[in-house]
Amino acid sequence: MDVKSTKNYLYWLFCQFELITCSYLMEPWEKVLFYTFNLTMVLTLFYTTYVFVSVQFSSALHFLWHFPGNQHGNTVSVVK
Repeated sequence: MDVKSTKNYLYWLFCQFELITCSYLMEPWEKVLFYTFNLTMVLTLFYTTYVFVSVQFSSALHFLWHFPGNQHGNTVSVVK
């Protein structure tokens, strides 16, 4: 795939986005507000997903790492 066709494809995707959201009807200042809001929401979603998934993944690995081995270290010996 050459650069020109990639550029044309990205332009086509942007045109589809404008058609779906009807942002082609907006004035330039409205487009700036609309795109800024949408970009902020997408970045917030990605950041929240990154933080949440990494914490959950870390917790799951910690649980699985200590699950099969060294369980006797936390138990109290009943027999003396």
